[in-house]
Formats: sequence, structure tokens, C-alpha cells
Amino acid sequence: MDLALYLEERKQLVEHALEELLPPVHRPPQRLNAAIRYSLMGGGKRLRPILVLAAAEAVGGGIPPLLPFACAMECIHTYSLIHDDLPAMDDDDLRRGRPTCHKAFDEATAILAGDALLTYAFELAAHPVAGLDPAIQLDALAQLARDAGIHGMVGGQMMDMEAENRSISLPELQNVHIHKTGALIRCATLAGARLGGGSPEEIRALKRYGEACGLAFQITDDILDEVGDTQVMGKTAGNDRKRNKASYCSLLGVAQAREEAASMVREALEALSPFSSVADPLRGLVRKLLDRTH
Repeated sequence: MDLALYLEERKQLVEHALEELLPPVHRPPQRLNAAIRYSLMGGGKRLRPILVLAAAEAVGGGIPPLLPFACAMECIHTYSLIHDDLPAMDDDDLRRGRPTCHKAFDEATAILAGDALLTYAFELAAHPVAGLDPAIQLDALAQLARDAGIHGMVGGQMMDMEAENRSISLPELQNVHIHKTGALIRCATLAGARLGGGSPEEIRALKRYGEACGLAFQITDDILDEVGDTQVMGKTAGNDRKRNKASYCSLLGVAQAREEAASMVREALEALSPFSSVADPLRGLVRKLLDRTH
């Protein structure tokens, strides 16, 4: 299959849906809506929503009914980036090759834009999925809340901040990454499997895939922060070292970190072994992590 074409087509589907679902800039409060669109529509791989769609396809589900939930995943991801970039957190000036939201607007507007995106995400995720048992959608919605909150991404961010300027073990670092980055990626594949009508065995397999994919993504993110190019990545390189944050590179070195990432990719591919070629987009996507430059 042509992975690049697949990813571009799914990205366009997601971005078209986001354009349709977001409030227009001219609607009050205009400054807040402008900040939301600036951050959400300013580029990005759309990895999490594409994972929702690809997982649904892998179990025989359709795409259009799941677009609101997929867009909800991107809203949550973007809110987290807006807040991560704030001076109180990572204090970044650059995101996706442009000034961060608080630099382009102001800190208060950036905080409210993040708050609005998080709240709107759950409105989108609650859109009824035609032909689906509402109990299944409610379960996916509850899972999204857990994985975005204190038991997932937000809790992981707190752990990450607490790990600054101190030595932690590899299992502690893995725990941070499982929560901070891995939870939402696992949630994306799990939601796609459930909302797409997957069997219990398919759901378990795609959950395992998501867990391994999430760790592989964060390890490669650590590597890019260490050796990546700011211009290519669209965000400032070297932040982990500057803030004395624990990373796979600081604990293991770049070479061993690459081996760990490759191991997670193999684990993700093994989880897909029960699936036919319909899961090839998921296979290609996780392999692509090893070569990512941004």
C-alpha cells in the first residue's frame, strides 16, 4: 500500500471535518476562536485521529461516523500542546514552525484556548454514532476521560515535571511516558476498535498495539529532542537537556534508545499478527516512527 497517500487522505478528511466542526473566527468571542483555530489548524501529523480511523478500518468499521470522535482526539492533543508550551510548563516559543499560542496571542488567551478545546473535545466525542449501541460509545467516552486526565496524560505531565532535576530509573521513566504520551495513543486505537465494531479479541490486540506504539512514539520524540533539527521539527530542539528532564537518551544514550524504540515497534507489529492486510496502514504507521524527523 502507499502509506504516504493513505496518511495524506486521512489527514485531509480530519482537517475538513475540523473546519466544519469548529466555530468560525467571526463568531464571538472572536479572539478566543482565532487562537483555537491558530493552534488546531496550524499543521501537525493528525496521528491520533488517524489511529482512530485506521483501527476502525482494521475491524471493518466505517470512517464517516467516527470523524467527530477522531477530531475530539486532535482537540485534546492540541490543548495539551498549548498548555505544555506555557511559561509555567515547558516555556516554548515555537510550535509547528510558528510562534506558540501564548506568543501569538497572550498567556490568558492561550490558557482559555486550551480549556475550550478540552471541553469541546467531549462535546464532539459525544456525537451519536449511527447504528452503534450507546453503551459502547459511553464506554469509549469514559475511557477518553480517563486517558486524558489524572490517570493518563495530565497525570503523566505532572510526573514528568516532578522528574526534572533528579535521577529516576528506567521503569519510572517508562511509567511517565505510558501516561503522558502513551495513554492517548492507546485510547485512539482502542476507541477505533470499539466504535468500529471490533470483537473482544480484536479490541485486545489493538489495545496492545496502541500501548507499544505510544511508547515507540515517545522514545523517538526523546531522540529527536536530542539530535533533531529545530527547523525540520518546527519546535525547539534540546529542551529536555536544557530543563534537565529525564529521557531515554539521558538514561540510555541515543543508540540504546533507538534499540528500545525498535523493540516497541516489533511489539506493535506482533500485536497486529491476527489481522489481514486491512491493518497495513497501522503496520506502516508504526514502522514510520523509526524514521520520523518531526
